[in-house]
Amino acid sequence: MNITLITGASRGIGASTALECARRGMGVILTYNSDAEAAVSVVNRIRDAGGNAVALQLDVSNMSEIAAFRNDVEKALRQTWNVEKLSGLVNNAGYGLYAPIDSVTHAQFDGLMGVHLKGPFFLTQALLPLFSQGSSIVNVTSATTRVATSGLAPYASFKGALEVLTRYMAKEFGERRIRVNAVSPGAIRTQLGGGLSAEFESLLASQTALGRVGEPKDVALVIASLLTEDGGWVNAQTIEVAGGYII
Repeated sequence: MNITLITGASRGIGASTALECARRGMGVILTYNSDAEAAVSVVNRIRDAGGNAVALQLDVSNMSEIAAFRNDVEKALRQTWNVEKLSGLVNNAGYGLYAPIDSVTHAQFDGLMGVHLKGPFFLTQALLPLFSQGSSIVNVTSATTRVATSGLAPYASFKGALEVLTRYMAKEFGERRIRVNAVSPGAIRTQLGGGLSAEFESLLASQTALGRVGEPKDVALVIASLLTEDGGWVNAQTIEVAGGYII
């Protein structure tokens, strides 16, 4: 049984990825930070469709939670699926912040770094002994690492660092036959950063070759494929899923 852990999966891209992974026959452990009700809703949708999932609370930026969280993961694997190993991890948890460089505070900077870089680094480190040989890790980054957008400097910087970390993970984990890739979404209709206004969505669609903003499922399909044998020879790559945003 292949079991994938997806952080920040109570809504948006994470929730859509959890549903898509379950549709492909994977067991899913999904995390949420504060919205337990939304996480339970995703679990129930998976179970109603014949799959199985577990929701666990985690603040990926809180280093003091990670050791206990790993114990919770081990317990969930045994009790729910009677297995000892994970086969996939999606480092997806995150949030957006609009703040020009001259207004960014230390707290804002540290908060973004904790969730988008430090959290994925140390969570992956903690879970590494639980991965089976041939596992797949997907780090969710952002097209803002390629296209500079005013007001997103800290967010984009940490996503860019996560793309570099992806290649180093692929290099160091290769002996364990663990593949590591990044998926870089463009403009997606989610609640990240407060969602998209109709005017802003129209602007983004006009800058995208396929003429629309993306849906969470557009990204989830690519992430899920990287977690299966379909992506078995894809490694150390950043794949932009943006419909041709500002080509």
